[in-house]
Amino acid sequence: MRGLMDKIKKIVVYDADTEFYAKVFPDSVTKKDLVRIRTMTHADLPYVLTIEHENYEFPWEKDIFIDCFNAGYYCWVCDYEDQVLGYCLMSMAVGEAHLLNISVAAKEQKQGLARKMLEHIIATAQGKAETLFLEVRPSNVGAIALYEDMGFNEIGIRKGYYPAKYGREDAIMLALELL
Repeated sequence: MRGLMDKIKKIVVYDADTEFYAKVFPDSVTKKDLVRIRTMTHADLPYVLTIEHENYEFPWEKDIFIDCFNAGYYCWVCDYEDQVLGYCLMSMAVGEAHLLNISVAAKEQKQGLARKMLEHIIATAQGKAETLFLEVRPSNVGAIALYEDMGFNEIGIRKGYYPAKYGREDAIMLALELL
């Protein structure tokens, strides 16, 4: 029975108590409390790609997401009432986890959804990896503030890592110790 429950937990994160309180005391919970983090499927890709294209000047294309599926990376969506509001992807190997991508639909930003997904990523990586790494554009000040607030520390710079309108942009390398 435990094995079955573990499989279900890998597919969807769900809190029945929160949903109950939302119905009985609607003002007691926020949208952030009601979103579910679930495994991304191929059917989610049109919604994921819409968010990706609205948020990035140089977005990932469908084939990159499919490569992530095929590689066995952790791929999740942030779902609210059957609407994909955001997504995140993480790879894990040899004691290291790497946040590959995290994004929230423009109209849903600044509601704590990226933080909720990041908390999910950290919880998943804990016990399986020693360190969680990521890269971020120096121009993405909102993301940097979130990462620093969550305990990430700068460990270096990758010169010319990201494509930019006029050439290349560096990446700030951040790490979070999970031990």
